[in-house]
Order: sequence, then C-alpha cells, then structure tokens
Amino acid sequence: MEPFFTPDPQSAARSRIADFARWAARHRGAEGIQDPTDYRALHQWSVTDLEGFWAAVWEYFDVDAATEYERVLDEETMPGARWFPGATLNYVHHALRNLRPDAPAITALDETGAGYEITGRELRARVASVAAGLRDLGVGQGDRVVGYLPNTPHAVIAFLAAASLGAVWSVCGQDYAPKAAADRFAQLEPTVLITADGYLFNGTTHDRRAAALELAAALPTLKATVLVDHVGLEWPEGGNSGLRVPWEDAATRVEHLTIAPVPFDHPLWVVFSSGTTGLPKGIVHGHGGVLLEHLKILGLHTDLGTGDRLLWYTTTHWMMWNLVVSTLLTGATTCTYDGSPVPQSRPDVLWELAARHRVTVFGTSPQYLLAMAKLGIEPSVHDLSAVRVVGCTGSALAASAYPWVRDHVGAGVQLASTSGGTDIVSGFAGSASTTPVWAGELSAPSLGVALAAYDATGNPVLDQVGELVVTRPMPSMPLYFWNDPDGSRYRDAYFGAYPGVWRHGDWITLTSHGSVIVHGRSDATLNRNGVRLGSADIHDVVERLPEITEALVIGAEEPDGGYWMPLFVVLADGVALDDSLHDRIRAAIRTGASPRHVPDEILAVRALPHTKTGKKLEVPIKRLLQGAPAEQVLNPEAIDDPDLIAYFARLGAERNKRSAHDT
Repeated sequence: MEPFFTPDPQSAARSRIADFARWAARHRGAEGIQDPTDYRALHQWSVTDLEGFWAAVWEYFDVDAATEYERVLDEETMPGARWFPGATLNYVHHALRNLRPDAPAITALDETGAGYEITGRELRARVASVAAGLRDLGVGQGDRVVGYLPNTPHAVIAFLAAASLGAVWSVCGQDYAPKAAADRFAQLEPTVLITADGYLFNGTTHDRRAAALELAAALPTLKATVLVDHVGLEWPEGGNSGLRVPWEDAATRVEHLTIAPVPFDHPLWVVFSSGTTGLPKGIVHGHGGVLLEHLKILGLHTDLGTGDRLLWYTTTHWMMWNLVVSTLLTGATTCTYDGSPVPQSRPDVLWELAARHRVTVFGTSPQYLLAMAKLGIEPSVHDLSAVRVVGCTGSALAASAYPWVRDHVGAGVQLASTSGGTDIVSGFAGSASTTPVWAGELSAPSLGVALAAYDATGNPVLDQVGELVVTRPMPSMPLYFWNDPDGSRYRDAYFGAYPGVWRHGDWITLTSHGSVIVHGRSDATLNRNGVRLGSADIHDVVERLPEITEALVIGAEEPDGGYWMPLFVVLADGVALDDSLHDRIRAAIRTGASPRHVPDEILAVRALPHTKTGKKLEVPIKRLLQGAPAEQVLNPEAIDDPDLIAYFARLGAERNKRSAHDT
C-alpha cells in the first residue's frame, strides 16, 4: 500500500528526531539504528530497551535535576513501575529555562483576531509574582490550586506559579456549570481558586461572575479566590466567598522566582475523567513523567524548538491544553486562543491567525476539518507557508480529510493524526518528521509506547481489529487516582481486563506497514471534538426534569469521520416530546453541564434496556448505533427488555445506510 504522504528526505534527515536517533546510536548504543530516518528501527529500540531509551531522552534534552536519579526504572510491573527514583527536579524550571528573554513565549489570541504577546522575561516575572502571592496565601508543597478559566495566558501563568511551589494544579473551562466544576474541584479540597469574569464565544461575551462565585462558595477549603478581569466585567462587592485578590495585584509584584525541587513522581496536576458513572475520577500525573513524555512528544515527534510557534485549538479541561502549555519546554512559542473555532462572523479566523503569526504547527480536530470542507473555507487564501504540520486529534480522522488538507492548506504540509488520552496526557500513536502518512491511518506507535492490539482471548493480532493495549510502562502513566488509597479504582480502570497490561478502551488495528488505525472507543466515554464528556453529567441534569423518567446519551463515531451524539429519553405518562420540551431539555443541559454537552438529537423511546441488575447498556447501544449486528452485541437473556434492542439496531442500520449513501 502506497503512502499518501512521504517526508522530504533532506528535511527528515535534518529533523530533531533524526538527530536524536544519531545521538542515541552514538552515545547509548541503540541497536538496529543504521539510518537515522528509519522510524521503525528507532521505535523498536525504544520499546525493547526502555531504560536506555528514556535515559537517552533525559540526556539528549539535558534534564536538569537538583538530585540525580539512582536508576531509570525500578520494577517494571504495571501498575507500580517507579521511574527515576532519587531524582528531584521541577517541571517549571524546564518550562522557563529555554525561553528567549525578548521573544514571545505566549501569544494570546481570540476570535476577534486581536492578540498580544508575553515575552520570556515577562512570563518569568509574572510567574514569580503569582507564586509569591500564592505563598503569602499559605500555598505550599502538595496544596491544591484550581482554575476556572478560559484558554488565556492567565491559566498558563497560574499553573506555572502553583507548580513552581510544588503545589498541585487542576483547571476546567468556564463553560462548565458551577456544580460540574465543583464535582471535580471539591474532591481536591483546594486552597486557592483562580477564576475569570467570563469568556468570549461566537461573538458573545459570557458573563461567568455569578457562576465563579457560586463555585467558590461550593469549595469550603478555599483560603482565597483570585479574580481575573478578562472580558472587562466589574466584580460585585461583598458576598460570603472569603478573601478576594484581584489578578492585577497578584501578577504585578516584583519578585524573585524560587522554584522548589520535588521528587520525580511528585504530583504536578490532576486531570479528570469524563465521569461516565459517578463523580469524575481525578487522574494524577507527576513532574518528571510529564516532563519526559512531553519533551519526547513535542521535541521529537512534533519537532518543536526555538523559533517555532504552535497554535492548537483546545479548552482548558481537555488534555491538549496541558500538552500545549508544554510547548514552552522546547523553547517554542505557545499560542492561547479564547473563542469559537468557527465563529459565524469569521469562520476561517484560526487560519488567518496562523498566517499572521507564522505558526509552524497548527492543531485541530477531525470535526473542525470536516466543518471547513462543508463551509467551503479556503485556508490557502492566507499565507500558510510557515505551517509544516497540521496536527489532528480527538477522534479518528476520515481518509477524505487528507486530500482536503493537501489541496486547501498546502501540498507540503504533513497531516499528523494522533491518538492518546487524558490518562497518559500524551499520545499512543501519531506521526513524526520521518514517518510516511497513509490516509485514514496514524503513521506509527509513538516512541517508548509498546502498543499492541489484543483479540478477545488476549493475544496480539496484526491487520485485525483489537483492543488497544500497552504492554510495558510509560513515565506519564498516572501516579494514582485522587481519593483511591488502595489503588483499586486505578487497577480496575486499566488493568482489570489483562493483568499487568494497560487496556485503554479503543478499538485499533496495527497494520503490516507499521501504521495504526483507530476505530473509536470501546467503552462508553463521550468524545466530542476531542473533549471527553461524561454521560453522567447529562443524565443527572435531564433526569431531574419532571417530564423525563430516564435518559441515555450515546456518542458514536461514524464512517465518514463525523460524530453523532443522540440523547434518548423516556417520557413521563401523558408527556409529548414537543418543541417546548426539546428547548427545555437543551437549556437544562447547557446550564447544568455545559454547551458542549448539548446532544445532536433528542429522541423519545418507550423504555431503555438494562442488564438484569439495572445497569444502562451504554456500550452495547453505541455499537448497535454504529451498525454492529445485534447478535454480536447482546445476549437477549441478559437484558430486562430484549424487544428494545430491535429499535436501536434498526436506527443504527438506517443511519449507517444514509451515511454510506451520503459518502
């Protein structure tokens, strides 16, 4: 099978990943690497000699530890692998050390096209100021600082300031309702909340002052709330939210930045699962694991370095925000963006901004590229000559998007489709400057990722669909789940199916030519535009309405690369699903969860199927909606109402038939 795109040999040879391969062969004795542009040989070494590979990443990027490590990997068991014991360091030191004092470290952008820059010197000064303010508020190592913030430099600065003290950071966007945010943050018992007055989206300024103060009131452990004036709304006086500190007071002090060295596995941040059942799970990552993983994925795979600029559309509660911040580790400029990716007034604004700011890596989602094609947007009317990579993640990218990017963005641009997860805050598979690209496929497993596809019996398969598993540990696998003292929830989440092997919850195919095809989630997680959403958040809101007795939301990847998220509702006796009820349901979800949780369709059903123990059949229904035959999905004897399955199977068959016809 011929690749859709093959890297220019000279450019590939000049890339950082090729330089790393040469360095590893020379200094680490990397076996099998005869050609530095031979990605498959490099990957094979990286998963065969885990200790040699990760020590090479450490040395190649000159990781600066206050205390050196005793060995690379202490026990390889999963879970339980311990990386670089004895080492002390801090992520923030590495995020700031390569920035040029007078060059932009952060470029702040929004949907109006406006923007401003923060230089390396200014960023260090603001981080030092906010860190000193947090210290004065009593924040120390291990304390939690949380942000209710849009994707602006305030979030980056606040995170770096907290982490410099050894405090633990967590953030979510302001489109989350206060209760949904509190469901996450209250678990952490935070000391300080940093929140903005609002955000911009699709031409509208969203006032979030009341929501922010409601959230603060729901967090009884707070010592203070730092108030960010982002959209120019005046904060109300008084109230019972405790000590309030204006952002300008926190960020404009003249202070010396002191960065606390912490153990390699000291918690850096908590990112949250989608909360499919119950409260969202807090996933804890460490300073050292994130540092090495992000140096690898951004420095080697993405080839970022001094002079590069990355613009990747994300929200603060998507793991891509964490990765975008880590652009700073490479010395490159990171761009924040506040607003809609496709505002009605200027739907091509992201391409316009990429051209104006000479962006070298442009990141987005499959749904965005599909929207551009449907809207007839022509990105190439802008000067995109600086763009060398279009990154795409969040869900599987349809093969039809590849020629569209070539024809409408640039023939020499590499379309790098990637797949990973909040769980490891990185990627399992993607591309690099030395990998070919096959349309509809991810070029290869990522370096250091021992990726496999397992069949139903737990055996690895090639050129067949199987469960995505990782058979050897990675440094950025979670340290633990928050409030999981015995580790049982963590083990059950990833290691319950195959003891000692990480099961992620995706269907993939590993191909004979080395690529990876992602077929979608094998569990019930909603994954809309790359942002994982919790079905529990939606069910909780909808099932409070008196007209609704039960609800089920499903997210289904479609053959054309689209994503369909229907909500099925069981109505109370005598209730009809008319326009008025439609509107009330959508408004309740928008207010009680977030606008992103609003479904594509609302469909009334007479009942929902359950297991005999009363559990909703989310995964089987999803598979039926994707067109899987009912007999391969469900055992009728295990269902409380088997007759319901025919409805969902018929709906899936009809929708897939229409999708195939449209394609």
